[in-house]
Amino acid sequence: MAEPEFSATGVRIARWLRSLTRAGQVVVRDGRLVLLTSYGREIDSAPVEQVRISGPWYATADLAMATLNGNRYALRLKGQMRDALVATLRRSRAGRGPQVAAEPRAAVGRPVHRPAGR
Repeated sequence: MAEPEFSATGVRIARWLRSLTRAGQVVVRDGRLVLLTSYGREIDSAPVEQVRISGPWYATADLAMATLNGNRYALRLKGQMRDALVATLRRSRAGRGPQVAAEPRAAVGRPVHRPAGR
């Protein structure tokens, strides 16, 4: 296994009002975000392209809302770890993103429509 790109321990992980663990772990490794219990059992995991992390405006800076496979989890991270997690996910997505052509290609025999003035 490769070295994790991000790892945070002592994370409180909850789903809705139910606490799943008070000392869990969040790991980003091999292009996947994994939520683990304090015993190392996997709670949920998903590719970084399918993970959504947000911080509620009404909460403190240590709370992050994560959506994995359609399930929402509240992650209470220590210190400024939420910003580090978001930065790691952005770097992972940038390195694994789909290759997109810079110019749109026209179908055979059909010109590409470009609005005037651009």
